[in-house]
Amino acid sequence: MVLDIDLDRGLFGRLRRDAGEAWALYTRHPFLEALALGTLPLDGFRRYLIQDYLYLIQYARGYALGAYKGETLVEIRAASKIMAAILDVEMPLHIAYCAEWGLTEEDMAAAPEDMRMIAYTRFFLERGLAGDKLDLDVALAPCIVGYAEIAQWMLADPSTVLAGNPYAPWIEAYAAPEYREAVTAAIDTLEALGQRRGAEARYPSLLKTFQTATMLEAAFWGIGWPP
Repeated sequence: MVLDIDLDRGLFGRLRRDAGEAWALYTRHPFLEALALGTLPLDGFRRYLIQDYLYLIQYARGYALGAYKGETLVEIRAASKIMAAILDVEMPLHIAYCAEWGLTEEDMAAAPEDMRMIAYTRFFLERGLAGDKLDLDVALAPCIVGYAEIAQWMLADPSTVLAGNPYAPWIEAYAAPEYREAVTAAIDTLEALGQRRGAEARYPSLLKTFQTATMLEAAFWGIGWPP
């Protein structure tokens, strides 16, 4: 399976390139390398799954904030659609997947929030509260697009193990056609929003937001990675 997403185009592509080492630290983290090989400790992956459940709640709040920050019906509906997809599609799938790992929703909901998850999610919420929808969408972009890039290199890398790898379903989920379509739509939406909200003049500030969010994504992998 090959991903047909152009990650270098437009505003997102420029941010990705200019993020430099931060982007590589996020998308080539040792957690991911071990996941691709099937050698990641199971307990580490469970810790990640629990925090990812808690993260999705805050991620949905991010898009709820995006709807509030929208200035047109098109922007409001787009954010609302993504929020509904997180709550009504992605979250139920995540809960079902976690059940296969012996994790109940009740247990995950009662788990304490890891400080790295708190730092990341409150950062993108703060950017949305302090800034406008463009600031918020730039802070959210590393998550949705980065996972697609990660799946792309894993499936293209001959060292990746799929047969017998307990993490193969995770890899394949982020290479699914539906996810690729969502990523393409996110890149297109960010590009159009940037043109309407003066991204060129604001680029240094947007890049700083993008780099910070990317570093927080990299730190998030540490939740499931042995020290």
